[in-house]
Amino acid sequence: MKHPSVNVLGGELHPCSSDPLTGFYRDSCCNTGPEDAGSHTVCVVVTAEFLALSKYLGNDLSTPRPEYRFAGLKPGDRWCLCAARFLQAAEEFAAPKVVLEATHARAIDIVPLELLKAHAVEPGPHPED
Repeated sequence: MKHPSVNVLGGELHPCSSDPLTGFYRDSCCNTGPEDAGSHTVCVVVTAEFLALSKYLGNDLSTPRPEYRFAGLKPGDRWCLCAARFLQAAEEFAAPKVVLEATHARAIDIVPLELLKAHAVEPGPHPED
């Protein structure tokens, strides 16, 4: 059973991305539940720096993996990221921008809200909203 879909600001969880399709449940949102051990709750706008760090740390998100119907991420894509990986990227000064309205409230179990806000994108329209 999924947790209620509430964002870190206390409002309704907005979609993160349907192209590429993201989320632990591949529902375009950063929903989470007991099966999501990695807490894929932080909606980010990936950067080249973050993709390079992730690849260096053993999670290559930029290389296409057709067998998983994964085209690979490129800078500017939105993606539901593991909260711990976001925290690690922040510590390495390579954190991507965060879409607060699309970041699940459970992210703050791992990442302080102040840190998420410090990396927030400016609010604005997005095709998913």
